[in-house]
Amino acid sequence: MKKLLLTTTLFGAMASATVAMAGDIKVGVIIGFTGPIESLTPDMAASAELAFKEASDSGMLLGGQAIAPVRKDSTCVDAAAATANAENLITAENVVAIYGADCSGVTGAIANNVAVPNGVVMVSPSATSPGLSALDDKGYFFRTAPSDARQGEVIADVLKSRGITDVAVTYTNNDYGKGLADSFATAFAKNGGKVSISASHEDGKADYSAEVGALAATGSKHLAVFGYLDQGGKGIVQASIDSGAFDNFILGDGMIGDSLTDNFGSSLNGSIGTVAGGQSDGAMTFGAMADKAGIKKDGPYVGESYDAGALIALSMQASGAPTRGGIQKNMMKVANAPGTKIMPGEIAKGLKILAEGGDIDYVGATNVEFNQVGEVLGTFKELEIKGGKFETVKIH
Repeated sequence: MKKLLLTTTLFGAMASATVAMAGDIKVGVIIGFTGPIESLTPDMAASAELAFKEASDSGMLLGGQAIAPVRKDSTCVDAAAATANAENLITAENVVAIYGADCSGVTGAIANNVAVPNGVVMVSPSATSPGLSALDDKGYFFRTAPSDARQGEVIADVLKSRGITDVAVTYTNNDYGKGLADSFATAFAKNGGKVSISASHEDGKADYSAEVGALAATGSKHLAVFGYLDQGGKGIVQASIDSGAFDNFILGDGMIGDSLTDNFGSSLNGSIGTVAGGQSDGAMTFGAMADKAGIKKDGPYVGESYDAGALIALSMQASGAPTRGGIQKNMMKVANAPGTKIMPGEIAKGLKILAEGGDIDYVGATNVEFNQVGEVLGTFKELEIKGGKFETVKIH
């Protein structure tokens, strides 16, 4: 029923668009298929689309309808490009909801400029800036990833448990990087830690030796990198290793992914990091489903992506029709107690209960429970690079 086509946008971005059959329900998929986290987004999109397929194949969605995902590129960093692509989804493609965006800056731009004014729900799996909690979203923005207000606290606690009391910090110069750096600094100070320097870096540079020189001049032995694994964060790590300035790294979630360890391998052994995720029954079930579908089950924000897709589908069913306003009205209802708990792989069960007038409590892969502003507390994995690979050592 669905056929994916690759199209090149004006911004040099590659995005795939779905050709929908008559009667299919279009849902936007807008994340950074190009840009500083492009190695992560294929599995994220595939996870959301796995939930859409599960709902469609069940035959239970609104009397047998199907969801057609329509992909566009957020670029992760170019707010103008992201907004233009989102506007195309909403006005030309007439999507009823949006899975995405991914990075915090473009997510805020899309929400403020396009989605909220047009009454279209957005469910982000990975936009983590604390500033998004105060977005004037009229109830149309949700996120299945926890805020960096929480991640900053977790990183500070991880360092305290390891006896690390002095760090230099570099962060990508945007909403995500600054939000995480500020959150971490506050929590680290409460734990008795000292940030010797907190300096931004720009993405897209060929050489980061000057930035690393300034960071190393503080005398700190540990460097916290709150950037992107396919862009400036990678450049900072490369310059640090090349110069011998740092070999002890603390990595925020934007630095977690196989492309980092593929590039640096055992040079990063002993480095630690955090990323949203857990080891609940739902996470284990989803991991098996992802494996079967060819998705990296431990990839960053894949569980959160599946949950975002599932919530959109279940909200449609609760609405009784695929309308923008109906989806918004029912997001909290299907996500939160009371109701029958719905786990990964049980979307059909949830659709049936809703069709019969019952209530559900979607738990999913990441133990979803929205607070009053439509975001989750979530859990985090504490990771360490051993033998050139990320390993989970603890859940927070």
